[in-house]
Amino acid sequence: MSILVTGASGFIGSRLALEHKNVVVSASRNVQANSDFFIEDINRHTDWQTPLSGIKSVIHLAGTAHNSSDCHRKLLECDYEGTLKLMRDCGKYGVGRFVYISTVNVYNNFYSRHPFGVKTQLSPTTVKAEFCVSIENNLKEISNELGIELVIVRSPLVYGPNAPGNFRLLTKLVKKAPLLPFALVKNRRDFISVQNLVDLLIVCASHKNAAGHVFLASDNETVSTREFIDAVAYGQGKKVLQVPIPIGFMRFFGRLAGKTRMLDQLLDDLEVDSSNISEILNWTPPYTMKEAMAMLRTEVKYK
Repeated sequence: MSILVTGASGFIGSRLALEHKNVVVSASRNVQANSDFFIEDINRHTDWQTPLSGIKSVIHLAGTAHNSSDCHRKLLECDYEGTLKLMRDCGKYGVGRFVYISTVNVYNNFYSRHPFGVKTQLSPTTVKAEFCVSIENNLKEISNELGIELVIVRSPLVYGPNAPGNFRLLTKLVKKAPLLPFALVKNRRDFISVQNLVDLLIVCASHKNAAGHVFLASDNETVSTREFIDAVAYGQGKKVLQVPIPIGFMRFFGRLAGKTRMLDQLLDDLEVDSSNISEILNWTPPYTMKEAMAMLRTEVKYK
């Protein structure tokens, strides 16, 4: 089976292309990346005929970066219009399955005290998550129209060597700070390692039972922020002392510093129900969180 992976120079895509190079054909907008195809721009005008030649499934990872300037325009042109154009070209050139990577941020976790599941009502609270909901809905319509199998994977924060965004900031914090204020934090959050996500995506691209389903990815290890930070420290070979700072105190000073959203991500719950993955795909994460975190200090850089 040949699988086209877009965004192959990114954090997840580069690992996917490297670990499964026997079945993966890679496409990237990074001219310096060692990809099979260079795609200058992903938008409603992109011609996917050559990259899609002989492809059975597509894993679509390309998208707008978290810190991108002019974010709304890029979300519209690349994430929304570009994704829908790619799926229509899949129908045009005989690709049978499309795997779309979405986010658990399509749910509103502010008032939630229960795990999110595939039947939980969507209520996005960020612009990017709103676009993801719109993309999911339109992909379902195209799937029905063109007869292409669609698989949607909603992912929480993905961690691992060279991870961008909040995890990179967290690893730097753990390296530099001997004391951290999360001893009293007993929230419940789900994460997934890049190793486990890559394994799941390959299964979603190839398993006969995956078609038509939405999956919420996770390590199947719900942990608190305190436990997650301890795991990061273990992975880096560091020791961090967690001190008991009242949560209300942290939220107050977080608001004063303009870091409310960051504090919410550290202190609130975000738990997902991934049970349908094992039921439908007979898949369980191949790595525990401890095993995956240990790779933070043992793996060479992919980029």
